[in-house]
Amino acid sequence: MQVHLLKSKLHRIKITDARLDYEGSLTLDPDDMEAVGILPYERILCADVENGNRFETYAIEGQRGSHVCCLNGAAAHKGKVGDRLIVMSFGVFSAEEAVGWTPKVKHF
Repeated sequence: MQVHLLKSKLHRIKITDARLDYEGSLTLDPDDMEAVGILPYERILCADVENGNRFETYAIEGQRGSHVCCLNGAAAHKGKVGDRLIVMSFGVFSAEEAVGWTPKVKHF
């Protein structure tokens, strides 16, 4: 049996920018991505704490040390600068791996 579990989470990271005219994705600071193990181009689920919007996209790296969290493309309609996001990534685990699993979480 395999189960899908939360792998990592950026908890309440603030949106710093939104760019509608972009290919699409969520730009994040590589430092924040590495802190929880989110890889470039990894599928992520985002939840906007302010408006309740949930959307799926993928993560791309921005400038290191910039603390960027930029909604790109269609995702730019889902939130606004200053909103807090919960950014989640998931993994597929065996039943044995799932026992005692703890996701990596960074709080903002």
